[in-house]
Amino acid sequence: MNKNPLGKAVQYPQEYAPEVLCAIPRSDARGTINLGDPLPFHGEDIWNAWELTWLNATGRPSVATATIRVPADSANIVESKSLKLYLNSFSMTRYRSTAALQATIASDIGHTTDSDVSVTLTTAAESVADTIGNLPGTCIDDANADFSAAQVDAAVLKVKSDAIVSEELHSHLLRSNCPVTNQPDLGSVLVRYRGPQINRSSLLQYIVSYRQHNEFHEACVERMFTDIKTCCKADQLTVYARYTRRGGIDINPFRSDFEDTAPNTRLWRQ
Repeated sequence: MNKNPLGKAVQYPQEYAPEVLCAIPRSDARGTINLGDPLPFHGEDIWNAWELTWLNATGRPSVATATIRVPADSANIVESKSLKLYLNSFSMTRYRSTAALQATIASDIGHTTDSDVSVTLTTAAESVADTIGNLPGTCIDDANADFSAAQVDAAVLKVKSDAIVSEELHSHLLRSNCPVTNQPDLGSVLVRYRGPQINRSSLLQYIVSYRQHNEFHEACVERMFTDIKTCCKADQLTVYARYTRRGGIDINPFRSDFEDTAPNTRLWRQ
């Protein structure tokens, strides 16, 4: 269960293999930004797996997409390569129904994360013509900013004025790196808040400063939430990142202190 396959050559299991799932304690990353109980946010990690396939009871291949929602207060996250290996292990495994497979995935990932997770499988027959969506609010990618930072620095975050506003700001320039393999993770990020007006140039500078930062997706978003909340004194804050796929899976962490959940809106790079 705890043998992390990330950065290693591994064999793909050909049949159901829940033992490949690898748990990573959330406390590892949260300790670096002094997060403890109670958490200053709630939320979830939304995983979309696009390459799920298995066999039905007669051996006929079936295909579906899987949406997995892991609560932010779970003890662990699932290491993404181990999840890919796990989901691919169903490719030569027979299930009597889609519902039975869905229940198996929910149980296994719930056991790994030590939480109740939600799993939804969507087959071709159940799919709808979803359009590519956009993040709400104003894109700040053209704001003038200093892009020379070599590491994340919360001190660059500034407020424009003490006037209380409600805004939705987003950027498509998010890039961070896997802490094990140093592979790049690209994404878009939404900041929705109520509080003193944030200086948009400083927010863009802060987001771009993650380009050489090594941390998992979930930890990056929690660091952003903590820094923006502290430095910009937001009364209400949501940080929601939509990362591009790796290994057929996209990961989308959502953290908020005033919203319950996020729409699973597929963006143009997903």
